[in-house]
This record gives sequence, structure tokens and C-alpha cells, in this order.
Amino acid sequence: MSPTIDIHSHILPKIDDGAESFDMSMAMLRIAYEDGIDGIILTPHYKPGHHNACQEKITFLAGKLRQEMRKENRDIRLYVGNEIYYHEGMFRELEEGRASAMAGSSYILTEFGPMERFEYIRGGIYEILAHGYRPILAHGERYNSILGKVDSVEELIRMGCSVQINAGSVMGKAGFGAKQFARRLLKEELVQFVASDAHNADKRKPELADCGNYIRRKYGEDYAANLLYRNPMHVIKNEYIG
Repeated sequence: MSPTIDIHSHILPKIDDGAESFDMSMAMLRIAYEDGIDGIILTPHYKPGHHNACQEKITFLAGKLRQEMRKENRDIRLYVGNEIYYHEGMFRELEEGRASAMAGSSYILTEFGPMERFEYIRGGIYEILAHGYRPILAHGERYNSILGKVDSVEELIRMGCSVQINAGSVMGKAGFGAKQFARRLLKEELVQFVASDAHNADKRKPELADCGNYIRRKYGEDYAANLLYRNPMHVIKNEYIG
């Protein structure tokens, strides 16, 4: 099985709308392991006006999960970061260590409101780039102002933004519109990452194998490897994605 790294997940327990307990976190990690996932970037939400977990707590929880998985001889590499909701003040929070880029890199997994205008999203991406970070647009198939608009995605990529789509969307678990657009973005090679965006051990599991197999059948092993392993490794190593 080809190596796989999941760059977007909500597995840490009781700190956002993801895993509700440590037991659920462990169940999710076991699912990921059985699915063939070798590494995961843990990306709890960071939103303005919310009680966001501090980085010390995130690091502690990640270490505890890592330790328990090793006891079970299920060794998954775990890295930490945030899925940051774009807002005024996020750059100060990044500088002060309250919010985190991905795996200690300059890459930021960035989320916008689903109803935000494209002009606002584009402006946010520009601001992130201007501050010296590398933006990754989280679940790029889910924004109403972008849905169905390949030219808008192309514009963001030309600016220097990477695009992540959810495996569940590709496989039809988020509705017909998201499925069609996610698959179109794959066909047009306008995707840099496919991730699980896992939130639980039931309907939103940390699974990538089915989607990976679909991409391999449709577009070949090399493209799948870029989306599911090589580009995630570029993030972890803080390298440029060509």
C-alpha cells in the first residue's frame, strides 16, 4: 500500500467539534491505521471569539495519543497545527504562539465562512501570503462563492495558494454538488491535497484509502502520490510545492 499522510483532521479530544473523548480519539487513530494512513497533521479549529486550546495542551494531547498508539504497536506519526479561521488578528496570534502553522512549517491551513464572497477569500489569501506564510485553502469544494467556478480556483493557485479537498466529498458523502466540483478540480489538476477532515469514528472517519484508489484508477499512481503523500511531506519539511 502506498504511504499516505492526512493533513486535515480533528482527532484531538474535547477541544473542538471533533473527537468527544480520548477513547474516541483512539478509535479514530485505529481506523486511520487500518486504512493505511502513516502520518496525520492534527489540526483543531482556531476561531476568533472561541475558547481555543493552547498549543501546550495540543502538544500534550498529541504526545499522549502517540504514546498510547505505540503501546498497541500501531505507530502513526502525529504532527500538530491548527485549522485557522481567517480573521483580523490571526497573524499576531501566530507570532505569539497562540495559533499554529502546520507541523512547524510556514504552511497555514486556512478556513473561511462557507458563504463568504470570493473577493473576501481572495483578499484573505493575499494577506496570508503578504505576511510570509503559505496558505492552504481548507476543503476548497465547500465555499458557495467558489463552487463550480474553476477560474476562481485557478486564480487562487496562481497567487500562491494550495487547495485541499475532502476525500468524503470526492466519494459523494457531502452531496452531489461538492462531489461534482471536487472531481472536476481533480480532473483539472487544481488540487494539491486530499485529506479526511475527520471529526469522529462514525460518519466522518479518518479514511483516505477509497478516495486514493479512485484517484489511482482515474488519474494514475503518480497523481495520487502527490496528493496523498509527496505534497504533505513537502509541508512537513517546509518545502516548496511545485
